[in-house]
Amino acid sequence: MFAPDANPMAYTVEEIDRQYNARASVPDCLPFLQEYVDSSVVARQQVHGELSVPYGSHQDETLDIFPAALAGAPVFVFIHGGYWRALSKDDSSFMAPAFTAAGATVVTVNYSLAPAVTLPHIVDQCRRALAWVYKHIDRYHGDASRIHVSGSSAGGHLAGMLVARGWQAALDVPDDIVHSASPISGLFDLRPLLHTHINAWAQLDAQLAQSMSPIFHLPRQGGCPLLVAWGEHETDEFKRQSQMYASAWRDQEYPVRVLEVPGANHFNILMDLQDSHSALSGSILELMGL
Repeated sequence: MFAPDANPMAYTVEEIDRQYNARASVPDCLPFLQEYVDSSVVARQQVHGELSVPYGSHQDETLDIFPAALAGAPVFVFIHGGYWRALSKDDSSFMAPAFTAAGATVVTVNYSLAPAVTLPHIVDQCRRALAWVYKHIDRYHGDASRIHVSGSSAGGHLAGMLVARGWQAALDVPDDIVHSASPISGLFDLRPLLHTHINAWAQLDAQLAQSMSPIFHLPRQGGCPLLVAWGEHETDEFKRQSQMYASAWRDQEYPVRVLEVPGANHFNILMDLQDSHSALSGSILELMGL
């Protein structure tokens, strides 16, 4: 069983809210969010992609797919953050030039946003998106047996819910559909959010928070190779969440590496994905066999 390094309830109400307020942890995060947008526009101009490919019937259920040059490539599936209520796949193309050049097919996932939909609905969308990728990615030079799932912040949480046990059979995909994964600055135990302003749109109760927490749904056997990463300048709670998840993985004797990116905060850590030689990108590409 996992053993958190700290008790988040030892914080005051004001302190726990500050710990999980990602935007407040960076004096001005807006330039970084704009960089996601601008860099993604440039990326879509630089590399060929098939945009807004539907994986479901709702208008939000779409993927952007950037095929590798050669067939049989590993697949990098990226899920955006935004605390489940902001951003989209349109802000998430920025790693496509570096990763396709390294030999990967890149897929960015879109999903509906809270509070218009619930967190279980978002998790279901991401699982259906991954199932679609598994069944169709060969059309885009991807190898369905080598799918790597990544995501940042809320996307890190969603990546954790994709490597979780118990959902695969209902979508007719194998238990080991995820070959490797790299949650970045993720949330793996949602219970502390009950005591923060985030719950205004997350709309969690104690039972739902636990059911939506990857830490409580680890694979029973054969956990995939994992890279758990975070920035040096994250809050203590964001660091604890990642360290706790890595420790839980290690306790199951599943392969896991951790990476604290020097000088990075909760937002600019993702810009390292634009450089295939950065420590973050290099670690991910190594997991993917590239």
